[in-house]
Amino acid sequence: MLDISCVPVRTFAYGQHYGSATGLWFNGYTVAAGGLMPGLLKHSLPWIFGCLGSMTGAMAQPVPAAAAAIAEAAGATAAAATAPTADRLQVQVLQDGLEHPWSLAFLPDGQGMLITERPGRLRLWRPGQGLSEPISGTPEVYAEGQGGLLDIALSPRFAQDRLVYLSYAEAGKDHAGTAVGRGNLSDDARRLENFQVLFRQEPKLSDGQHFGSRLVFDRQGWLFVSLGENNRRATAQDLDKLQGKIVRLQADGGIPRDNPFVGRAGARPEIWSYGHRNPQGMALNPRSGELWETEHGPRGGDEVNIPQPGGNYGWPLATHGVNYSGLPIPEARGAEVPGTQPPLYYWKKSPGVSGMAFYDAGRYPQWRHSLFVGALATRELIRLSLDGDRVVAEERMLRGERVRDVRLGPDGYLYVLTDARDGRLLRLGLD
Repeated sequence: MLDISCVPVRTFAYGQHYGSATGLWFNGYTVAAGGLMPGLLKHSLPWIFGCLGSMTGAMAQPVPAAAAAIAEAAGATAAAATAPTADRLQVQVLQDGLEHPWSLAFLPDGQGMLITERPGRLRLWRPGQGLSEPISGTPEVYAEGQGGLLDIALSPRFAQDRLVYLSYAEAGKDHAGTAVGRGNLSDDARRLENFQVLFRQEPKLSDGQHFGSRLVFDRQGWLFVSLGENNRRATAQDLDKLQGKIVRLQADGGIPRDNPFVGRAGARPEIWSYGHRNPQGMALNPRSGELWETEHGPRGGDEVNIPQPGGNYGWPLATHGVNYSGLPIPEARGAEVPGTQPPLYYWKKSPGVSGMAFYDAGRYPQWRHSLFVGALATRELIRLSLDGDRVVAEERMLRGERVRDVRLGPDGYLYVLTDARDGRLLRLGLD
């Protein structure tokens, strides 16, 4: 017997469920299809969407790139299904009073963590001692719009060289751009010494938008830097510019000889991949060792990618989004364009993706094989369940928090920075 009903979503201990093999869940409601056979789904769609039309609030519908629309699938299960665990999310506030914190890095041997604040401050946080005064010796930053002091990463040989890497927005004569530098953290952690700029985004084109940026060292010690297109869309396709690119550098800022565009006329040799909009999340997959990246779409079309050497990731030629006005992107030729790489995963409605972290610790087996992604626009933390390199499920948690960064701690907890004038450092676990 066919039984279709529109009922409120059951409240889980944490998160929100956005799809399953037996029903579709949308923003606090579920379209339950008890006994619904695949062949009948297409005949039920007018009722389903009529039911959805009675609901209020925006739908948060994640869409894997390889999945067809429900109406076209006519019986395919929702590809972004997940079954949250019964455990409750534990949230502990470790520190408040952070001014727009952007990133953090764990010091070895339980010495605490370094935290960047976008206005230009670097601080040390230690358990039981709290937040330090600003560490001296940091670079002058362009703290306008989205600019400021951004990401932080420790040298792979930090125990020997105490090098701290920073990305930040740097002012030029007329515009600004992203820069990367490094300095030695003093033994008392009060100073960055001998700070040296290693890399500058050229040309400088930003008026305060789309700087990126994240820093990631891979297993071979190469440094990857993600760079926004400075809100100059077409430059993401220009190989003679560093806007909308991911670059690969040596630890001292030099250029690896096997970078994909080394020796190519009219192309910057730093470039690893291009066609990116504003990538503000990047992390190394601990299982494969590959670099993963998240980037902001315009209105819709936030993406997850696995950037390959020389790959063109489409922006602004290929996008699943539109302009904030609702009009099409002028340069766009469609959602998928020959010669460009489609995203591994995308969202029709942009969460405003930011920092990201893979979970491979033993403390919470329920979270193994997950990718956590911060969401600025929808104010939450997103957990993507993975099967190899395939996103098979999605869950939302920590609702109401504008999550700028998320990191896996050495103790197996997740650590989150919230983006606000009175930002917070949170520790997440499960009961």
